Amino acid sequence: MSSAATIVAIATAAGRGGVGIVRLSGSMSRHIGESILGKSLPPPRQAVLAGFRDEAGAMLDEGLVLFFPAPHSYTGEDVLELHGHGGKMVLEALVARAVDLGARRASPGEFTQRAFLNDKLDLAQAEAVADLIDAGSLAAARAALRSLQGEFSAAVRDLVEALIELRVWVEAAIDFPEEEIDFLADRALVARLDALRARFAAVLRSARQGRVLRDGMTVVIAGRPNAGKSSLLNALAGHEAAIVTPLAGTTRDVLREQIAIDGMPLHVIDTAGLRAADEAAADVVEAEGIRRARVELARADRILFVIDAVADPSAEAYRQERASLPPEVPVTLLINKLDQVDETRAKAEIDPAATDAPAVFGISARTRAGLDALRQHLKDCMGYEAAGEGAVSARARHIEALQRAERHAETAFQQLTESRAGELVAEELRLAQAALGEITGEFRADDLLGRIFGSFCIGK
Repeated sequence: MSSAATIVAIATAAGRGGVGIVRLSGSMSRHIGESILGKSLPPPRQAVLAGFRDEAGAMLDEGLVLFFPAPHSYTGEDVLELHGHGGKMVLEALVARAVDLGARRASPGEFTQRAFLNDKLDLAQAEAVADLIDAGSLAAARAALRSLQGEFSAAVRDLVEALIELRVWVEAAIDFPEEEIDFLADRALVARLDALRARFAAVLRSARQGRVLRDGMTVVIAGRPNAGKSSLLNALAGHEAAIVTPLAGTTRDVLREQIAIDGMPLHVIDTAGLRAADEAAADVVEAEGIRRARVELARADRILFVIDAVADPSAEAYRQERASLPPEVPVTLLINKLDQVDETRAKAEIDPAATDAPAVFGISARTRAGLDALRQHLKDCMGYEAAGEGAVSARARHIEALQRAERHAETAFQQLTESRAGELVAEELRLAQAALGEITGEFRADDLLGRIFGSFCIGK
């Protein structure tokens, strides 16, 4: 990506709409805008009605024009927005006109990347832009907005400032060993480093909560045919997402639903019924459905294995299948159809030792009994707490960097309290600061930037 070029893109979603926006950023934005309007641009940040014209002066469209001169714009460069009608052909004609006048089409995320490179946003804030656009729940959107407004970055910067202060203290002890005062033995230094460890724990809790809000949890519903898997999907989704009939094997393909449990995104996947090892699938279509089911099981965060309490009160189906289930994916055993049997007797027939002691819940997908307890269980599995004002949008790389920085701070504390090795303490603190710098972009690699901004939508 060349930061010298002026870029253009459609900034609104694809499809028909009342309004569509074409956005330009770069030094040629003013010239291109004046050529399209056939006159001077309006005053900065004032919306004015104008006609958009082609090279021959014929009208392409009519709408509002907004100009944001550098550096007071989203990207820090001259930015022009043409707000026309939301038809695909009209917007594409405007983009083509801008390209003819010297702009080039923007790459995914290039507007936000320029905002980052021009110090309008740090890297964590830039990623929060994409998280806000992609938020799957209101709680996730609020967490992303808090990160976009700088709350997460501020918490990281506070940790960096604390590390710098400690590094100055330790470096002074190393540089002036002849002083009578042993700085490394000062209890205040130990106390401040110990307090820093607690601050790391608090920021990590907030970041983990934000990742749950952003990414959610993927659960795969599995079990024998006619155990009530599709009924469970419908009960969790709150609508008839899957066909339910008394016939076994109704579901033959993978069905996906995305729901929210108190703000936590939950990706629920219903699969074809698994047959016992000694049973052959009824036909090639069902066999393919079972194959796809096993692929999804390997990708899941958790498996909800549904048992028919009427036909299989002792969970024999799970005992037969447990060896073929992915060993690294945790399982929750759901004893379904409790509205048709005695719940106490059904649960008593399950031998926890024989089933590797998975979490066991009794439910009725038909009457919705037990679903509240199941929802709470799923939230507990993800470490989800009711979204408070402290939750911020975070990604896997943020949490990994925080954990790495925390480990270096922990090692520094051990070096300080056990051996008082000043050089080793200073190095661990430096490594912790470098890890935190990766979050906001103070320390970065070009390939990391390419991966981050490549996931953005065109026009943002």
